[in-house]
Amino acid sequence: MKKLIRLFVLLVLVMVPVVLTACGSDDASGDSDSDGDSGDTHKIGVLAPAVTHGWVAAVAYHAETRAEELKESGDIDYQIHTSSDASEMTAQLDDLITWGADAIVAFPQWEGMEVPIQRALDEGIEVVNFDIAIDVDGVYRVAGDNYDMGVQGANYVVDKIGTEGEVVILEVPSAGSVSELRNAGFVETLEEIAPDLSLNTYATKFTREDGLTDFADILTSMDQIDAVYSMDDETSIGVLQAINEAGRDDIQVVTGGGGMQEYFEMMPENEDIWIQSALYSPAMVKDAVDIAVDLLNGDDVEEETIIPTTVVDRDNYEEFLDDGSPY
Repeated sequence: MKKLIRLFVLLVLVMVPVVLTACGSDDASGDSDSDGDSGDTHKIGVLAPAVTHGWVAAVAYHAETRAEELKESGDIDYQIHTSSDASEMTAQLDDLITWGADAIVAFPQWEGMEVPIQRALDEGIEVVNFDIAIDVDGVYRVAGDNYDMGVQGANYVVDKIGTEGEVVILEVPSAGSVSELRNAGFVETLEEIAPDLSLNTYATKFTREDGLTDFADILTSMDQIDAVYSMDDETSIGVLQAINEAGRDDIQVVTGGGGMQEYFEMMPENEDIWIQSALYSPAMVKDAVDIAVDLLNGDDVEEETIIPTTVVDRDNYEEFLDDGSPY
């Protein structure tokens, strides 16, 4: 009997380590998948305004496109939120903090985002703002170059019509520094390279409806126009409609700005007018997402990244077509 008991105890002592090893192996495997992802994968949150169309809507589209690419490659996990006002964006930022975001890419169009963004920084979260500059130390920023858009517009106009002629400038006072910088880049460059060009400045807005109405009035007051410096693709679409409806054939150049798919597609259709867009593309937000990843990887990153201006016209528009883009 004692021999049987000793044999039984011996068998138990042999089997227990095997069982424990097997159980431990299963737990480690499950934790390895989840913990490995959280350890190697950065959590990035994206905050953008909720707009169903246009340039602003395309910011969220391009941010999610890039984030999804990085997620598929195993580099990040992400959440994207869109908001209608500062209060909603603030609540979403708090949600990202609770989620455990390592970095936040924000397009803080609303006033009053300084305090919540500072709160994220205080939590040790990296913040990369797209386009908008806010007065908070420690925030990185990615933006286009509004002044250079004007410089490129001036060079383009002179390349197409020469150093003499009538040029209409469509400024947008309601756009504040955006219009001021684009206008300054255009005018100051022309003063250097084509001082004999006659400049005629009119006010409009960044909509095709205003571009149509305002330029229709301009056409009735000017018998000769060689080029139009429009700062925005939406405005330029209205300008082109006004030109078409008036039956004018004197205008050789219409510039634009932004990077709108509909506008790109008009470029080869208008053989008698050089249609141009100086990109201030919503796709630049992809660079903001990449910079957030670089920061989390410990790479050196400039506090401000300014994306150089790219000029699009009928010669290269096909490179920038994107059927999925809402803008």
